Amino acid sequence: MRSLLDTSILIALLDASHIHHRLTAKWLQATGGAGWASCPITLNGCIRVLSQPSYPNRQPMQKIVEGLHSAMQNPLHEFWPDSVNTAATKSINWSYTVRPAQLTDVYLLALAVAQKARFVTLDQGIAAACVPQARADQLVVLGG
Repeated sequence: MRSLLDTSILIALLDASHIHHRLTAKWLQATGGAGWASCPITLNGCIRVLSQPSYPNRQPMQKIVEGLHSAMQNPLHEFWPDSVNTAATKSINWSYTVRPAQLTDVYLLALAVAQKARFVTLDQGIAAACVPQARADQLVVLGG
């Protein structure tokens, strides 16, 4: 099953000094040819975080974009547009989404479910029940 990689996963993969770099690289390698996906939210988040002056291994935005572009040339990659309308559909179970800080991860899970894929993250803040059609195997939390 293809995996939509969260911003936290992209950051760990691109930053060799990140505490979860080995974990995420090993996990991605273990998935074999299942493929991975990105979307505007995850890509922009990765660029934003890695280029912040407060980030320990800060990189220039151009270098980050080049690294992402190179990774996206892999034939196992798919780019998905942000296509889930959270206000007009029943793609999110709002009774399980209890904090505004969860919204991005819940949205990304809903996007993965809409694509018949899974969402992979380092964040432990959500449950599969936040997306009505999600199965347990469509939410993968690494390092938790």
